Amino acid sequence: MPKHHRLQRRRFFSVHAESENGAEPLRHYDFDLFTTGGGSGGVRASRFAANFGASVAVCELPFSTISSETTGGVAGTCVLRGCVPKKLMVYASKYSHEFDESNGFGWKYDTEPKHDWSTLMANKMLSYSVLLIVDPHTGDVDGKLYTARHILISVGGRPSIPEIPGSEYAIDSDAALDLPSKPEKVAIVGGGYIALEFAGIFNGLKIYRSGILLANKCLLRGIEFHTEESPQTIVKSADGSLSLKTNKGTAEGFSHIMFATGRRPNTKNLGLESMGVKMNKNGAIEVDEYSRTTVPSIWAVGDVTDRINLKPVALMEGGALAKTLFQNEPTKPDYRSLSSLSLLLGCTLCVFSQPPIGQVGLTEEQAIKEYGDIDVYTQNFRPLKATLSGLPDRGFAVAVKAGLTKADFEATVGIHPTSAEEFVTMRTPTRKIRQSPESEGKTGLEAQAAAGV
Repeated sequence: MPKHHRLQRRRFFSVHAESENGAEPLRHYDFDLFTTGGGSGGVRASRFAANFGASVAVCELPFSTISSETTGGVAGTCVLRGCVPKKLMVYASKYSHEFDESNGFGWKYDTEPKHDWSTLMANKMLSYSVLLIVDPHTGDVDGKLYTARHILISVGGRPSIPEIPGSEYAIDSDAALDLPSKPEKVAIVGGGYIALEFAGIFNGLKIYRSGILLANKCLLRGIEFHTEESPQTIVKSADGSLSLKTNKGTAEGFSHIMFATGRRPNTKNLGLESMGVKMNKNGAIEVDEYSRTTVPSIWAVGDVTDRINLKPVALMEGGALAKTLFQNEPTKPDYRSLSSLSLLLGCTLCVFSQPPIGQVGLTEEQAIKEYGDIDVYTQNFRPLKATLSGLPDRGFAVAVKAGLTKADFEATVGIHPTSAEEFVTMRTPTRKIRQSPESEGKTGLEAQAAAGV
């Protein structure tokens, strides 16, 4: 099968290059755009470029559920080993809680429901190559050279496991999404959203005591948290079980130890250094505001630049690049529009924990920095379902529409019975943040007036 995929070919662009005698002969290329990396940013840029009339090729590594320097697959992290398969596993893990909660509504089970791991793995998942950059306009794909007016690097990133003794026994999030058999007991190292999400997944699938090293030890809904601990060594016993030594002690008897401690750009073995493409110490490609690297004909978008590592951002960067190159419309990725984008998506931060966490707009710290004096309202309540199921109280986040204020929400008739109507019960501030003594005791509007805002 072909090692690259041509998306579309309409008209051929060409570029002048200076010759030794100063003349500018017309130079032709095999493609106007050659993209290495078939994830969100690369595919978006390639599709847009093809729609604009450019001839485009996309190069990608051979498919694998676990990414590496030699394996990948068209579709990228989100589809293959990120949001999509992870959310499917979140759905699977929630059923155990639903079974438990249904007892309060009168449901009885003669036998305890059992989960089949192999079925989940089989239903969750439904050959290419790598581009080696030879010169600023030439790429080598399995020994065959292709020339392009522009080369786009959009190879994304991969999970990173710290180099500690025994780290070869650890797994990352890629492997956790494709385990051949159901884990028995898992320790998760990390405190970010990936660690929280997998802890909920494993716990919901009845995998014993998923531990998270975060920051005082506590047990929450079957998950044991160890906080302010750092991993030092992993030891494999004769029976195959794993032990994790930290700065505060040793935990034993794990079938798997998973690291969710960050990601690194996947820039090795592309020949970028020899071409003069500048990268930072983490391997991220440095680009200007138009996504151009230090080599004028080579560009980069998405996680490989380590700017804002989100799929919607990679899509935005890819679309902006296509306009810049093939629409004669220089377009900078507008990261200020992320707030508008987040409103379309529902929230600026979404964590598939159980219960899920959503955030829209500024954090309290950001609001204080931007506005100075703020009033903070909070509310605890029990959702209607929890009155019979025995669920704990849950927090609530409102997707704030552009320009709306708390007063606008209070003036709106709530939809009953829903959690959303709890918003209008927040009448008294939980706390008031004031930057100056003269603002004490004043409302937000009064404080702004006093400050001349």
